[in-house]
Amino acid sequence: MQWSDALGKPHACFPGIPRIVSLVPSLTELLVDLDLGERLVGRTGFCIHPRQVVRRVPKLGGTKGFDIDKLRALQATHVLVNIDENRREEVEALADFVPHLIVTHPLTARDNLELYRLLGGIFGREKEAEALCADFERAWAALGTLANGRPRQRVLYLIWREPWLSVARDTYISHMLAAAGWDTLPQASAVRYPEVDLPGLARAAEIVFLSSEPYPFRASHLRQLTERLPGIRAALIDGEMVSWYGSRAIRGLAYLRELRASLDEC
Repeated sequence: MQWSDALGKPHACFPGIPRIVSLVPSLTELLVDLDLGERLVGRTGFCIHPRQVVRRVPKLGGTKGFDIDKLRALQATHVLVNIDENRREEVEALADFVPHLIVTHPLTARDNLELYRLLGGIFGREKEAEALCADFERAWAALGTLANGRPRQRVLYLIWREPWLSVARDTYISHMLAAAGWDTLPQASAVRYPEVDLPGLARAAEIVFLSSEPYPFRASHLRQLTERLPGIRAALIDGEMVSWYGSRAIRGLAYLRELRASLDEC
């Protein structure tokens, strides 16, 4: 049996003991949850979860600008990358010496199911992958039950400050928020992470979310924003829970369910 990655490249179940490098933080966490932590031989400095496992895995730099010579020395059988998070030219350079390059690109929450099965199939962890799928479906159903009974709301999700950047509706983040009944602004955008007119969109939104990543928004930023634009409703949101695909999405769906219920009560 074979499984196809985001580029349509087929991958068979690996018959030996894999040596895996993950250049994507959320995929590193997913590998550990698939009971593949001992097969990890390299990671980025942003691969921080779960700490007790990844702390022993050598760091290769960032998701962009990783040390290709260090990676080559690890003699990895598989390297995991993502279309959004890694530079194309750096990934293409890996193809010269990495036997199995696995390219990922989840765009919706439910794409996680295919991702679990892709990695579970390649690395002989199909049972663990199906367990994650079952957990995901339960979390998805619970969020849907809550969201379907609530009115949809317009939200502005900010990921950067000065310039103020948001997310387009075709992003993974927007799809996660949509599952909770939150539709992101702007409604249309030519780019996936657009610079926005903050006063105009903030006043058009029913909630303005300040994400904890990539810009580390804190309570002080929330206070400054509400003082600058009195009358808007704003809240901090855990960016990892909304933007990290993989096994984190299961917790992310539960987090969004609790957040939606909490904000609706305010």
